[in-house]
Formats: sequence, structure tokens, C-alpha cells
Amino acid sequence: MQIIGMMSGTSLDGVDIALLETDGGNEISLIAHGFHAYPDTMRRVLREILDKATGLEDAVARDRTVWPDWLVEAEAMVTQQHIAALAGFDLQAARLIGFHGQTVLHRPDTRLTLQIGDAAGLAKAVGLDVVADFRQADMAAGGQGAPLASLFHAALADGLAKPLAVLNLGGIANITCLADGLPPFAFDTGPANALLDDWVQSHTGQAYDIDGQLAASGQVDEAALAALMAHPFFDQKPPKSLDRLAFSSAPVTALSAADGAATLTAFTAASVARALDFCPQRPARLLLCGGGRHNLTVREKLAKACQIEVAACEAVGWHGDSLEAQAFAWLAARSLEGLPLSLPSTTGTGAPVSGGRLYRATLA
Repeated sequence: MQIIGMMSGTSLDGVDIALLETDGGNEISLIAHGFHAYPDTMRRVLREILDKATGLEDAVARDRTVWPDWLVEAEAMVTQQHIAALAGFDLQAARLIGFHGQTVLHRPDTRLTLQIGDAAGLAKAVGLDVVADFRQADMAAGGQGAPLASLFHAALADGLAKPLAVLNLGGIANITCLADGLPPFAFDTGPANALLDDWVQSHTGQAYDIDGQLAASGQVDEAALAALMAHPFFDQKPPKSLDRLAFSSAPVTALSAADGAATLTAFTAASVARALDFCPQRPARLLLCGGGRHNLTVREKLAKACQIEVAACEAVGWHGDSLEAQAFAWLAARSLEGLPLSLPSTTGTGAPVSGGRLYRATLA
């Protein structure tokens, strides 16, 4: 079936869209893809929402009927941007939409994850059924609720030489470790773009470090890097996942814009290198997807820190900018069929778990 996947990640840059023909297994064909950028004002609002969401009590976050006005308004904004993203996209052949929504809060310790976006409203507005709420069943079954693209990575990499790791560099980085004869093994590794983007925005006004140029012009402060790597998360064994605001840039506060960017970029690389110690087999190759793969300095520091081959996923024929959107189209197909979206080895559930909720475009 042909399914549209939509993903807005913790980089807060906009909506990735992919039209995928798939059976929810190894039959995967990308038909079309696109990107709808959030307006700068919305990016700022969403970033403020992340800070506000840290103060939400679990009971309030779980119950939409008692949400504060700012959260209701943010959800309406996210929904409208997804509707706008589909306005120029060919919907004729699609059977349904896999809709992730915008994560604003992730608390795996209390089994809470919050993605805003009105799936029912989206279904009615565009006239297609929507699968959403992908993470809730996993968390209810004792899982972390993340990362969820791991089984899709495994399906895409079915014919590739192993051991191999797929590293998604979004706001937070997550890794899928793949080895012959073993199930996919996945977890969040630490920050990817989140801290660096916030640093660059506050010091230069740019949304991100284009091609890693700012970081390349600076020097890594080894003491600050050591302080960043002292966070207990890095010694914690998987399964594990992170909120976008799990880390603080306080250790680099006194640095120049360039040195801070260099140190935060080195932090991403060092955290990934530490994560490789948890892979069941050490990968021989690291395939990069997500927006962070465009950062040349990140790629250079990853290769040096990890001491393995590092390549953008385009090297094996994947379309990296739409990969997460493709994943949620694929997961929507699996949801319809009741197939697992996660495994004990990818999120820490007690058993394979399906998930997702179907929202009908009409009552018929």
C-alpha cells in the first residue's frame, strides 16, 4: 500500500514528508518526498513550549481536557502546519497518513511521552485516515517509547554487510546496531543538534551551524567536554532514551561562540563513541541519517572519535532527509497489520509491541 509519513523532529525545523509504497516488511519503495519549513516565529514558539512543558505535571500532560491554553494553541499550530505541508503533496494514491506529531516532552522514568498534533483534525482536513500515537503502547508495556525507527532501519539494511550501525542525528541522536543473527539493538546516545542549534541561535542568530563552519573555526575546550561527558546517562546501560532538554550547555557558557560550537560538536561525537561500547557487536561502519549528517565538522569528529568508517546514508542509496518520515509511513503499515513497532532490544519492552491508533477521515 502507499502511505504518507510525516515527521517533525526535535530539531524543530519543519515537517518532513514521504510517500512510501510498502507492506510494512522488506518491501520498501520511496515514491516522493518533501519538506515544509516552519516559519521562524513558530520555531521560536516551539522552543519556548519545550521550556514550558518541563513544568507540566504528569497528570496534566496526560489529560488534554486540562491542558493550559499555550499547549492547546501550540497543538493547533502544529496541526495547521502539517495540513499546509500536505497542500502541495499528491494525496491521490495514498491510503493513509502516518503522523508522528511534535514531541514536546519525554519522561521515560514515568512512562510519559507527549507528542502534540490533532490526528483526528488532520484526518478530516485532508480526507485520509491517519495513524498516530505511535509511542504510547510501547511505554504502557514498560518500554522507553523511543527510538522507534530501529525496525525500519533493520528492514532497509537487510542486504547490507554487518555489523553495521545507523545513527540518526536529529535534536537527540539515536543508534540502531545491526549484526547478523541478532535482533536490532537501539537506544538514544545523547545530544545531536539540540544543544548546538540552541548555542548557535543564541550567539549568531542563525538557526544552526551551516556545514559545521562555526565549529570548524573554534577550538575544543577539553575541560568543558569532560564536564559534559560526566553526565550519568553515558554510563547507563540501554534501554535508554532522552528528552530534548536532558543536557545543559552550562560547561561551555564562558566560551566564545566558535569554541562553544566546537566543544558541543565534539560532545556529540564523544557521546556516540561511548555508545558504541554498548552495541552487541562493534560496528564496522556508521551510516548517518537526519539533518546532522549535513554538518561536515560533526562527520569529521565522529570518524575521529569512533575510529570506524563514517558515511552519509546516501552512500547505500537511502534518502536521508526523508528517512524518519519514511519510517512512520512504514510503522503505520505495520500498525494496520498489528505487527510489532518495537522489540525488547530496541525500547526495553517485555515483549514485541504493536501500537498506533487509527483516526478515520469519516464516520462511515
